[in-house]
Amino acid sequence: MPYINVRITDDDVSAEKKAAVIAGITDVMVRVLGKSPDSTFVVIDEVPMENWGHKGKSIAELRRQTKG
Repeated sequence: MPYINVRITDDDVSAEKKAAVIAGITDVMVRVLGKSPDSTFVVIDEVPMENWGHKGKSIAELRRQTKG
């Protein structure tokens, strides 16, 4: 029973895009590893940009710097 956890920032990702990610990852598990889609679980965790850091700064801060 595969369980795949995807973490992304909460940066306006639409329900349609999340559905495509879930379908795509499930398809990879079926094609590559021969897993059953009936027993494959994909969970998307959306993390606030203030809680995700890179290069010593939050993603929110890094995005503000590149925009301004």
